[in-house]
Amino acid sequence: MITELNIKQVEKISKALGDPYRLKIMKIISQSDSCVQCCDVSAEFNLAQSTMSHHLKQLIEADLLIADKEGRNLKFVVNKEVCAAYAKYISDFGL
Repeated sequence: MITELNIKQVEKISKALGDPYRLKIMKIISQSDSCVQCCDVSAEFNLAQSTMSHHLKQLIEADLLIADKEGRNLKFVVNKEVCAAYAKYISDFGL
């Protein structure tokens, strides 16, 4: 269990969430009760596959998403532990 993020982790997460497409991807995946397939996420956007892959990669590298490969398909779920730690870090600003 992650209790605190270091400054590098916070920076990486902040950069990943600094893009409106990635914010929307996170929202779509977080609203699902189960893992979401890549094609289901892609269907919500008018983006090239390479662009969508780039956005997903950024979210995975920031530990915001967990990817699970099933055969040729990737499924995603939000890493709630990291998101909660990030929310706690931000809430400590007292805003």
